[in-house]
Amino acid sequence: MRNKVLEPYSPILTTDKRYILIGGGRAGGRSYFASQYAMSSLISKPYFRCAIMRYVLGDVRNSIFQEIADRLEENELTGGKSTIDVKEHTLTINLNKNTINGIGFRKSSSDQKAKLKSLAGYTDVIIEEAEEVSEEDFLQLDDSLRTIKADIKIFLLFNFPPKEHWIIKRWFNLLDIGIDGFYKAELKDSEKDSTLFVYSNYQDNLHNLNQTTLDNFDKYKRVNPDHYYNMIMGYVPSGARGRIFKDWQPITSKEFDELDYTSFYSCDYGFTNDPCAVCEIKMHNDNIYVKELIYETGLINKRLSERMEQVGIPKYSELFADGAEPKSTAELQTYGWNAINTTKGKGSRKAGVDLLLGKNVYYTEDSVNLIKEMQGYCWALDRNKNPTNEPQDGDDHILDSLRSGVFSKLKQPFVGVA
Repeated sequence: MRNKVLEPYSPILTTDKRYILIGGGRAGGRSYFASQYAMSSLISKPYFRCAIMRYVLGDVRNSIFQEIADRLEENELTGGKSTIDVKEHTLTINLNKNTINGIGFRKSSSDQKAKLKSLAGYTDVIIEEAEEVSEEDFLQLDDSLRTIKADIKIFLLFNFPPKEHWIIKRWFNLLDIGIDGFYKAELKDSEKDSTLFVYSNYQDNLHNLNQTTLDNFDKYKRVNPDHYYNMIMGYVPSGARGRIFKDWQPITSKEFDELDYTSFYSCDYGFTNDPCAVCEIKMHNDNIYVKELIYETGLINKRLSERMEQVGIPKYSELFADGAEPKSTAELQTYGWNAINTTKGKGSRKAGVDLLLGKNVYYTEDSVNLIKEMQGYCWALDRNKNPTNEPQDGDDHILDSLRSGVFSKLKQPFVGVA
């Protein structure tokens, strides 16, 4: 196998480090190398327990696991008298006591996280699309691996996520490369004792790519540079791929407070897992100014009322509150608030996003959660990871408050479906 390995990956074959990070651009051969490594280790190592993992179990079937199964079949290492047993329906590959198993952090996209205690005896874990896995899930996995029969290796394979992602913050420094909105990742000195980082992109794999593919990559640089620099070249973006709000401008809280425009307020309810998000908004012509006031979990309506008083919101001011929870809005009214249900319905979120895209938006520099959400708020991606025209649902609590508040304040004509 050694002679067939692409040059960037050769250090992996001799490392004893626990974490092996393989990041970069498309067509860099990450998945191919991982399948090579797993297949070779299954055959040659005296003790090898490997998990091929993705965020959702169902996605493992069409992943490195399938590449391993296909490669074993191509080399006539399965079937007949072979002792390698591949069971695709259970996502298992066995050779004597060595095993490869497909495992998901979730059984489905809506399930609770999996119990990973059964991984204690595993020697290797290969996580595809590791950028989709939360830090909490990764830490649970990391803590579960504790065999002493061989060196433990955890492979993280990924296209580089935005700079605020936990993978970037934990392992990397970012180097300015002179391209607006993009950085090159460099492994932190403090992580080098435990971590090997391999960077690759299509330029390391040219002999396996046809000219039409290379022509497409070159075209992206002209027509879709964000896609080119992140997905093709493998640089770290300052915001999420397909980021929606790119041109908002910061102002100081003092500048915001001195604006002589009437304030109104907007609230997106939350409780245990999702924060309640309240913001102050001012508008003049096509300019919108926003200041984050509350971003907290665990606020029952009575406590929310108290917190709004504490941050100085006048009860007589218009307070646009999440129209999906009219009972909560009615309760706020009993506490004396001028609370108004926001406009809701099928398509209202996209309509509100389009409205904001047509405005000049200014946010205060101390609106830390708004800034974080703004950097990660993006169009949903299709199966090829290209942006669609629909906003991605997710970490958008203060943004949802702003969007629905402005949309309702302007009383935009909208016909929705509840």
